[in-house]
Amino acid sequence: MEKPRFRAALLHPRYWLTWLLFALWFLVAQLPYRWQLGIGRALGRLMLRLAPSRRTIAERNLALCFPELSDEARAELLRRNFDSNGIALMETGMAWFRSSRWLRKRFTIEGLEHLQEPQSRGQGVVLLAMHFTTLEIGAQLMSLCHRIDGMYRPHKNPVYDYMQRKGRERHGEDSEVFQRKDVRGMLRALQRGRAVWYAPDQDYGIKQGVFAPLFGVPAATVTGTSRFARVGRALVVPYTVTRLEDGSGYRVKVYPPIEEIPSGDELQDAVLVNQFVEARMRENPDQYMWVHRRFKTRPEGAPNVYEGVRKKKKKRRKAAK
Repeated sequence: MEKPRFRAALLHPRYWLTWLLFALWFLVAQLPYRWQLGIGRALGRLMLRLAPSRRTIAERNLALCFPELSDEARAELLRRNFDSNGIALMETGMAWFRSSRWLRKRFTIEGLEHLQEPQSRGQGVVLLAMHFTTLEIGAQLMSLCHRIDGMYRPHKNPVYDYMQRKGRERHGEDSEVFQRKDVRGMLRALQRGRAVWYAPDQDYGIKQGVFAPLFGVPAATVTGTSRFARVGRALVVPYTVTRLEDGSGYRVKVYPPIEEIPSGDELQDAVLVNQFVEARMRENPDQYMWVHRRFKTRPEGAPNVYEGVRKKKKKRRKAAK
């Protein structure tokens, strides 16, 4: 995919507010790290009050996945989770606007050899990511340690789309970016021995997936992990990025390959993926993106988990010419 290119059409007056917001975002990203954490928590508290649909989605996800917790414990987890979502907005600014030198001072990494070893012998790697609130900054931190190719979904606002591409590619050396639907491009990259970032832990429907248990609940799980590993002749190497409680930065952890994938059974592979994802979610439940409709696709006859929650209306995308 070609590099992001600035166009004069992006300066149209209808995009001035977007540019102004990006300018503000850039300025906030220059503040001391701990100040940004505090601003993020404040934004999270605001989101908790002003985003009732997202709050309800998170509440139902937590009730479904942690029925053993008391109402008070789940309410506290919900509050901390929205704090984490607010901080994620600040971290996106850090990832897009701060220097590599600044970022390098704020994380440690362990287990990098699990990625480097297969790469050194020319084998492709499916770098298995998860939708934690550290997802954006986490991908940037990983790209500072190893060349990785990424996935990309175009944004309907062309200015945001341009800035997102610029921000995500500024730290990666010789990285490629694939649109989410470009399966062939990703497979070719894996076959050439590259490491490709991939996060399969959202509900994309059952057309290209299977129902596999997650917290004991049937969850629509894409079979892409299995397919990429099999066709791309690649290893599946998971990693996580954890925001440290003391406010000192992040811990990046690369895990040993899930060598059982591909097993030849896509359902079994999906079960293995969900088991790994669930274990990581249990370790840091407050940092996971519970605001997503992870259980929106249900087996026939199963009740709608999000009954009564207002759906966001899809808008037609207007491209800048």
